Amino acid sequence: MKIMVIQGPNINMLGFREVGIYGAMKMEEIHEQMQNAASQNGVELDFFQSNFEGEIVDKIQESLGTVDGIIINAAAYTHTSVAIRDAISAVALPTIEVHISNIYRREEFRQKSLIAPVCAGSIVGFGPFGYHLALMGIIQICEQVKNLRAMQQNNA
Repeated sequence: MKIMVIQGPNINMLGFREVGIYGAMKMEEIHEQMQNAASQNGVELDFFQSNFEGEIVDKIQESLGTVDGIIINAAAYTHTSVAIRDAISAVALPTIEVHISNIYRREEFRQKSLIAPVCAGSIVGFGPFGYHLALMGIIQICEQVKNLRAMQQNNA
């Protein structure tokens, strides 16, 4: 199983920016923890971070046929990007949205996720641990998809 982890704008600044909101853990440390958990579960991870909306859209599209699922923290683009929403919808891969902070306890403009409706689930407010929860969730979802496809092939 292979999972793409996509990080949006300013996630590369974790550990430096607004530590009171996002914590002291750096993106690389989050990725290292995810990699450890993925290895224990026989899962391969690819990591991608960009501050540019179009590059994120490109990476989502490139994921079609190359990975089993996506974990995405679209960061600020969560609230503004129809393009990222459309890309997630187009590839139809199981996708879990992650937010380090609880967006529902923040400014009003951050409380609306444009991508949540096209994701299998959203994890918000658990800090960096949310990425671990997303990883366990996407593994479960991808296993269910795999089993469903196998059952459908056996019945065909």
